Amino acid sequence: MIERIKQIAATNLPETIAIRRHLHAHPELSFEETKTSAYICSQLDALGIAYTKGYVNTGIVAHIYGKAPESKVVALRGDMDALPITEQNTAAYCSQNSGVMHACGHDVHTACLLGAGRILNALKEEFSGTIKLVFQPGEEKLPGGASLMIKAGALESPKASAIFGQHVAPDLEVGKVGFRAGMYMASTDELYFTVHGKGGHAALPHTLIDPVLITAHIITALQQIVSRRCKPGVPSVLSFGKVIANGATNIIPDKVEVEGTFRTMNEEWRAEAHLIMIEVAENIAKSMGGTCEFRVERGYPFLVNDEPLTLLAIDAARNYLGTANVVDLEMRMTAEDFSYYSQLMPACFYRLGTRNESKGITSGVHTSTFDVDETSLEIGSGLMAYLAIRQLES
Repeated sequence: MIERIKQIAATNLPETIAIRRHLHAHPELSFEETKTSAYICSQLDALGIAYTKGYVNTGIVAHIYGKAPESKVVALRGDMDALPITEQNTAAYCSQNSGVMHACGHDVHTACLLGAGRILNALKEEFSGTIKLVFQPGEEKLPGGASLMIKAGALESPKASAIFGQHVAPDLEVGKVGFRAGMYMASTDELYFTVHGKGGHAALPHTLIDPVLITAHIITALQQIVSRRCKPGVPSVLSFGKVIANGATNIIPDKVEVEGTFRTMNEEWRAEAHLIMIEVAENIAKSMGGTCEFRVERGYPFLVNDEPLTLLAIDAARNYLGTANVVDLEMRMTAEDFSYYSQLMPACFYRLGTRNESKGITSGVHTSTFDVDETSLEIGSGLMAYLAIRQLES
């Protein structure tokens, strides 16, 4: 089976690359993937794969039925939205949509899922069960397309018993894949707070309530919540990336607006930290004569890879690629809405190496120069198909 899958993946690689390049050239933002969705449907039509469209407007769920289709159902997920980034690459397939770019590899994810679908469709007489292909919108934007796809019933009728997802890894050399069983990625919350004071001439601070100074105290104090209030061994990150104090060298503004992120891997601490942050910020502002409006936008939960499913996937990947090409991953504080699936059912989210230093393909995700070694699509589509079959047989 491995050799047959590899042969089909290799034969289909030019087509899989063409699909990826089309998607890369025509990126669409989260929950706006109308043309992307239509293109995926056209590809499924050409393959004769049954599907239902319209989940969360642009989402698609396709089914490949093997023998005894009701015996077991395994889902494969690919996200398809792009980011608000202006591409700086010069390849022929660069983004044609100004200010929008597939800078996180979702074009690769979708192309690999279609490639896996092509392989599985060709082999459907040789396995028992059903493969569910989940083409998901809106991974990059709260509340996350995964949560909405679940609510819309994308994993039901028939009900999936497990799900796999893969993500490009620009720090991992092409030809390799990475796995981690258990806790893998953090929850993520967006923080927004506004400090109100009384602005005026910077040379007369005794007549003002300085929101800039209040904000500085709040940010410093909030950092101490992670360093002094969090229990040892609980990973947490608190960062602020946007501070707007629209004054001048000699003008203190009336307000300061701040945006940041809080991430952790413990739900009890997550809820507690939200309350502490709000209390600390409000009390500091009040003690200095101002006020603070603090809002927590609750984001994705932590992502945990089901241990038995992931160990099976690791064994399958070693069989498929060789032990040397399957690496262990560390926990990371980035977040992914695949986490919603992992909270619902046995799930495995792994990394696909796309780096090639000899070709100058080294840029990280979410950068304007991100690209991939496209030979990774052969591995990505083939391994995903093999993981699905192995899980059906388990």
